[in-house]
Amino acid sequence: MATINTPLLAVPTTQEQIIQLLKSQDRKAMAMLYDKYGEALYGVVIRIVSSRELAQQVMQDTFLKVWRNGVTYDEKKGRLFTWMLNIARNTAIDATRTAHYRKSLITDKIENAYHLIDEESFNPDTVGLKEAVQKLDVKYKDLINLIYSSGYTQKDVAEQTNLPIGTVKTRIRSAILALRKNFD
Repeated sequence: MATINTPLLAVPTTQEQIIQLLKSQDRKAMAMLYDKYGEALYGVVIRIVSSRELAQQVMQDTFLKVWRNGVTYDEKKGRLFTWMLNIARNTAIDATRTAHYRKSLITDKIENAYHLIDEESFNPDTVGLKEAVQKLDVKYKDLINLIYSSGYTQKDVAEQTNLPIGTVKTRIRSAILALRKNFD
């Protein structure tokens, strides 16, 4: 049986070649970019939006923006991955600001909020803590709830509340000191 030698399709392997394909609106560039960076970008997106369904939508929007803006990418201003990462991050943050996303968060919290207290989950160290937090000034209470109840980082809280990171840190520290006074 005879072997047929067919030349392999020329597949760009260098970053510069992929960038040129992207700038020339060649569809192969998108497949290559998705294969090369898709997992890393998805990891960042899922961390921000915390929902697989929304993360998939954000990824689709991200690659659509990369496709549409590929001609404007300037390699002198930064690496291609960094540019794509910023697009993904900004798209994910925008998605969390929508009313639908916030409503789904509230619904999820309500659905998961009720659980039975049994001997194993009861912690005497936290008795009265919710009441003490409720007595705090609003500017402290909201930050404490975002960080300790919702799991946001101080940086996330600063972005969400449009406060400087230093102000967030100072207010959290002041709130913790006020809570300690209640328990001493």
